[in-house]
Formats: sequence, structure tokens, C-alpha cells
Amino acid sequence: MNLQNITADKLVGLYKNRDLTATEVITSLYEDIERTDKDVHAFLSICRERALEEARRLDARIASGEPLEPLAGVPVAIKDNMTIRDMTTTCGSRILENYVPPYTATAVERLRSAGAIVVGKTNCDEFAMGSSTENSGFFVTRNPHNLDRVPGGSSGGSAASVASGTSVIALGSDTGGSVRTPASFCGVVGIKPTYGRISRYGLVAFASSLDQIGPIAKSVRECAQALEVISGFDHFDSTSADISVPEFVKDLDRPIKGIRIGVPKEYFVAGLDAEVRAKTEAGMRIYEDLGCTLHEISLPHTEYAIATYYLIATAEASSNLARYDGVRYGLRVDNSSLQDMYRRTRHSGFGQEVKRRILLGTYALSAGYYDEYYLKALKVRTLILRDFQKAFEQVDIILTPTSPTVAFKIGEKTGDPLSMYLSDIFTITQPLAGIPAISVPCGKNSENLPIGLQLMGNHFEEALLLSVAHHFEKAGGFTV
Repeated sequence: MNLQNITADKLVGLYKNRDLTATEVITSLYEDIERTDKDVHAFLSICRERALEEARRLDARIASGEPLEPLAGVPVAIKDNMTIRDMTTTCGSRILENYVPPYTATAVERLRSAGAIVVGKTNCDEFAMGSSTENSGFFVTRNPHNLDRVPGGSSGGSAASVASGTSVIALGSDTGGSVRTPASFCGVVGIKPTYGRISRYGLVAFASSLDQIGPIAKSVRECAQALEVISGFDHFDSTSADISVPEFVKDLDRPIKGIRIGVPKEYFVAGLDAEVRAKTEAGMRIYEDLGCTLHEISLPHTEYAIATYYLIATAEASSNLARYDGVRYGLRVDNSSLQDMYRRTRHSGFGQEVKRRILLGTYALSAGYYDEYYLKALKVRTLILRDFQKAFEQVDIILTPTSPTVAFKIGEKTGDPLSMYLSDIFTITQPLAGIPAISVPCGKNSENLPIGLQLMGNHFEEALLLSVAHHFEKAGGFTV
């Protein structure tokens, strides 16, 4: 049974009408994973027996006439940097290859409470550090649209799973575009919510002031359903916002006529692929047809975003990854002395990109350089935030391409880290400012590769953002 054309709502409806059983769906899904994932490599691990047991319990409840939760029996995939009790959580790293956590991430618990069935953990760039899912410590994930192309990163496994029909909804994490870039490259929907909207409890930290969990799905509605379920304050995470969660699904059809959409000139520059630009402009015309107004705006500090992001993110990574020392958990390479054990454990356990970022971050935080680099980056981060604050005084939504290019070839940028970092140019300012952003499909290029359109909203304006994206989908924008 192929889940590519089945939405969460339709699946729950089929269960209610007794047209399908959850056991049939989950059994068929694992057959699909066995058949297709040997090429795509979306999954690092699966939990077949646990999922089938949950499916059988759901079927028994349906047979007894019990009411169903909103995501009852919906297969979901979880990026492998979110903990699930008694299930291996590797973060795509050899240093955590055999780590089994004693607790489950809050976002995953909330999905399960809504009836969703976790089918497996998806591959990712090691510790979420990458834009292509080529930095996994285990294997490269491939784009279901073209197996020679990357799926984007770092949540490439989650996006590839949804795109290939081996899950209906997936969770990813977004530090500098790691939900939105894979969504763009794989032709699906991915949203990074406002910082604090979703609890980070159980999300293994990369850069704590930037990391945020976000859902990936085939439609805006399914993203809204998942976001509504997993959002909200959590006393286990002091950075989660104690703010009410709107009814995102009910708000999807709110009128958008008269919405002011800002188009920042800094995002339409040399280096933007001509076909990506053309599809983005076609998307703008759809919004004009829907009664929205377009306004050119400026986000003047965008040019400093790459440097700012890679100073702050690597500094926080250097601090967060100090805990992987071979003493408490994870890999340990025994040696004659404690210093040798530290050195050999981290040398063997971490991949090249993680080592690179730890070194960059440690340097930026070192004596004599803290003020010159890290502190200056924090000040520029504030300027980037102010750019957005000024922009949202003039417009309601900001529209840009998600990525300057379509999915690139596997191996094309691995030898040039700077080129890889620059591929994040359109997705790093939003985490720095803490604002929500969504990537939706916007047609394909001449090689049949998906193109993504990015929409940004003000803090905690996910309801408006989702509604504007939903109207684009209804107007045929996904296939423009």
C-alpha cells in the first residue's frame, strides 16, 4: 500500500469506516520500507514490533467503538536526534551508535498521545550539522526524486521518508534550515516554528539558542495538524513559551485577501538559479491573484547572516558536544590515560564536519577572540532581528525562495565546506531572529527536481503563516 497519496485525515477516515485496519497499513508500510529504502536510505532504525503492537491495540479500540484521536494510526517517522525510550538514538553519529535513552522527547510523546504510530528513526547529518545528509556517520540518504541527488539536510531522512511514502508525517529539527531545505529539495512541506513554540526536551542539542523541532508532511494541513499537537509549554524545557496554542487547522481557511507580502531584495541576487527565480515569481503572481499585495522590502543585514550563524552555531556546538567524552555514555575508546581516552574517543566517534565545527566554535570562544568574534556575532544577530521587526511593521508575511538552487548532486559540495555553508543563505536568518518559516513546493525545474517557496511570519504567527501557505496549495501553487 503506497501512502504517497493518502493524507492523515483520509487514513483516519478509512479506519473509522472499517475500510482499513491499522495493522494492514503498518504491515504494508514495512513492506514498502523493505522494498524502497534500500535505495533511498531514509531510515537508520525501525521499530516494527512496537508499531504493530500499537496498531493491533488501535484496531481493538476501533472494533469496540471507542472515539479516535486526531492522528490515530497515522505512521510517523522521527529524526534520529530525538530520544525515544528504549530505542537507539544515534544523532547520525558513531559516538552514539549504541546509545539507548531512558526517556522520550516531549514532541514525540505528544504525537503518540494524539494516536500517531512511530515507525522508525530517520537518518540525518551527524548531530544535525549539514545541509545534505551526506555527513551521517552511517550512510548517505538519497533524494526520492533522483537518487543521484541529495535530499537536503540535516533532516534529509525525514523529508525523504515523506516524499517516498514510507511515512505520512515526520519530525525534523531546524537550526539553520534543516527542516525547510530538505522539504524544498524533496518537494514536501516543512515548517520551522517560532523558537519556544515546541519543547526541545529530548532533542539532542546542537545549538541551543537556534534548534527547533518542526513537522514535515505532504500538505500544509498535515503540518498544521502535527504542529497543533506538539506545540505548547513544557515544564521540562525552560525555553518553551508559556503561550496558548491556536487551532491551526481551523484557521487554515481564514481569508487572506489584503495580506501584505514583503519581497526582500537581498534574496533575489546573483547566484539565485534562474528557474528557481522564475518559479518563485510565478508563486508571487498566484498570491496577487488571491488578493494579496506585494511590497519590495529590505533586510539590510542579510549579508552578514552566514558569518553570524556559523560563529554562534559552532560556539554553541563546541559547548554542547563537550559532553561526549567517553566517560558518561556513548562510545569509549579505552587507553592508558584519561587524556588519551578523551582524545581517541572523540577522534574515533566524531566525523569530519563535527570536528570542523567544534574547532571553529572553540576558537571563537577562546581567550582573546571571544569579544572579536562571538560577542560581535551576538550583536549582529540583534541587528538581523531588528531588520525583521521593522519589516513586519510594513508587511504581514515575507516571501523568498527556500534555497538558491534545487537539490545538488551527491558529492558535489563535500570537498568545499564553504560552498555547502552558502547553500543555507536563505534559511539561516529566521532561526537567528527566532521567527517561524515554512517551505512549500513551488513546481519543478526542467530536470523534474522540486523547487521550494519560503514564507516567513512574525513571532508566534504560525496560524497566519499556515493559512497563507494553505491558500497557495489550494490555488495550485505546488505545481505552478
